[in-house]
Amino acid sequence: MDDVLKVENLVVEAKNIYNDWITIVNDISFEVKKGETIALIGESGAGKTTVALAVLGYARPGTRVIHGHVWLGDIDLLSLKREELRNIRGVRVAYVAQSASAAMNPAMTLGNQVAESLLVHDVMESEAFENRVIELCELLDLPNPMELAKRYPHQVSGGQRQRFMIAMALACSPEVLVLDEPTTGLDVTTQIEVLKAVKDIILGKDSAGIYVSHDLSVVTQVADRIIVMYNGEPVEEATTAEILKSPKKPYTKSLFSAVRQLSILTEELNRKGKVYLSDKEPVLKVQNIRASYEESKRFKPIPIEKYVLHDNNLKIYRGEVVGLVGESGCGKSTLARVIAGLHKPISGNVAYNGKALKPDVSSRKIGQLRMMQIVFQSPDTALNPAKRVKDEIGRPLELYFGLKGGAKRDRIEELLSMVKLKPEYMLKYPTELSGGEKQRVSLARAFAAEPEIILCDEVLSALDTIVGSAILDLMKDLQEKSNVAYLFISHDLATVATISDRVVVIYAGNIVEVGITKEVFLPPYHPYTLLLMSSIPRLRSGWLEEALASEIISQAIDIGVPFSWSGITCSFWARCPVRMEGVCDNKLPTVRKVTESHVICCHREVDELFQNIVSYQK
Repeated sequence: MDDVLKVENLVVEAKNIYNDWITIVNDISFEVKKGETIALIGESGAGKTTVALAVLGYARPGTRVIHGHVWLGDIDLLSLKREELRNIRGVRVAYVAQSASAAMNPAMTLGNQVAESLLVHDVMESEAFENRVIELCELLDLPNPMELAKRYPHQVSGGQRQRFMIAMALACSPEVLVLDEPTTGLDVTTQIEVLKAVKDIILGKDSAGIYVSHDLSVVTQVADRIIVMYNGEPVEEATTAEILKSPKKPYTKSLFSAVRQLSILTEELNRKGKVYLSDKEPVLKVQNIRASYEESKRFKPIPIEKYVLHDNNLKIYRGEVVGLVGESGCGKSTLARVIAGLHKPISGNVAYNGKALKPDVSSRKIGQLRMMQIVFQSPDTALNPAKRVKDEIGRPLELYFGLKGGAKRDRIEELLSMVKLKPEYMLKYPTELSGGEKQRVSLARAFAAEPEIILCDEVLSALDTIVGSAILDLMKDLQEKSNVAYLFISHDLATVATISDRVVVIYAGNIVEVGITKEVFLPPYHPYTLLLMSSIPRLRSGWLEEALASEIISQAIDIGVPFSWSGITCSFWARCPVRMEGVCDNKLPTVRKVTESHVICCHREVDELFQNIVSYQK
């Protein structure tokens, strides 16, 4: 195989907060061949994305390339002028960003966004654009390409958006595809679809791939070689098989040790676990919540197909952690927003300590606001970039407790210490912090209110493995010390198994399973829970192919996630491997009590369900 891309002795600098230039990538070299994928892995700030962008001949504002070459064939991209680079980007080398939602134009249809690079680079006649778009959609296993191409980004699922972004990058058949965390933030079933598409494209088109990620389980499925980076430098490079079998460097070993494997966690959960006491009074009670993003009109009710949540009930007890899991679009975040008063439900109510809360946060009493805090997925959007850390944490101290001056400063230092940050962080702005540090500030701000409940909405999904593990350990420690209750929302079942006392599984706006964590992760469980567990990447080569060959995953991916639910069937019946024709598609499922604390919504009897699921796992 011939080298498609060669990086030689790349050195990149960036300005620090004192306006001094410091080295952030130091003397990295590698080459990529046709049909090969190189993975760049490491924690946040390791320099992965900086290297990946240099492959495009690009340096972010505040950074500069001071040495090195990036050879694309016989062309050094770092020596080209802006107009020359524009003629190469998208045609010979293309980029797939982490967030399709942020990268796409919300005002353009998906088909037009794929065709845009064809138009800009004038690679074919405009009459052929539509055929090329359809061809790429079919290549990426997108259902109903003609219909999807007419939709806007917000009208398709997260996995479909991500695949359309890959189609945009592939439109002009580039020689090198740079993928920057393309599956971070995606649920496990959607992630499988995207990984399959990426692998098929690179192998089938004789392209070269550079895959940036902090997720070792994902990297092992797509990469031929791995370069481990730390503090801007390569610390280890080897084939994926060699890295998996015998990592040499301590840092590489630490990355592997931070990976949460569900198989190990379930063994631990089977040996221990908190006892769930059903006779306690819940601190929070959610009753018959229905919600939609459609606006209701006079004398015209919102059709059930437009509901995001359907008659959901949930209890959270003081000091416990409840994990809420499901695919993107299943209603997890919407339920949290309804609980927090940020989204008004169609019907139902939320009660705190037995008293109903107003559906709108602006109508709730200040004491009710204090007792329920929310930590969002992205601290970049949750923290005000114009405010210092002391102002972010200090606001709830003033609002709820009237603290000022030295008393407020002392409490801010105490809260920073709780989240393992030094006092000098008080004077920093969010832009001066890493992703993990920003999330720690968000947690400190939530704990400043001394709440009884914290709603945690995907708080770890944007963080690398090591930082995520540290934040998870911190959250467990803070929860145990303060006896606060968490509603922990995530699509990462391994993380949920680590922190949760109970788990709630939601699909298409319907809660389908509830139980103590060890009961939910050990059969019998709902077929949808089985799909989620089967879709978690394993830390071994070849797992992706095995997963795609399994009936439960292949059927679920082929059918896809339904956009609506009629309200008269099992919501999961079309994707279910153990469905009963004429039953599951004709009436609502039965609530099956497995134990006093474990219930499953399914037409199958518990014993029958257990036998079917065990047979699928063999």
